[in-house]
Amino acid sequence: MRRLVALAGLATLIATPVLAQTTTTTIVTQEPAPAAVVAVPAPAPAAVVAVPAPVRTYVTQQSIPSVTYERQIVVGEPLPQAVEYHVIPDNDGYAYAVVNGQRVIVDPQTRSVIEVYD
Repeated sequence: MRRLVALAGLATLIATPVLAQTTTTTIVTQEPAPAAVVAVPAPAPAAVVAVPAPVRTYVTQQSIPSVTYERQIVVGEPLPQAVEYHVIPDNDGYAYAVVNGQRVIVDPQTRSVIEVYD
């Protein structure tokens, strides 16, 4: 009987380190939910409009005061409502203004900026 108890004790001593090394670690990670994706259409490219030479000549010869505007005037965007433009007498399809020291040619129907130059 002593022998049986000694063997059981010895088996327990041998098995204990083996059982102690068998550990299971579970790590739970949670991926953040993806943010909502909203598709925003790109702005349509501005159509290139060839401004006739007589229109450019007329605009460069005019002397009107410059209007100060806090943003940059960009081709294709509408001229701000605060900016007054002048229709070209011989060609009513074009108008002009001077904004921030730059001459601006616009479409008088849409107020879209066609060309910006000094």
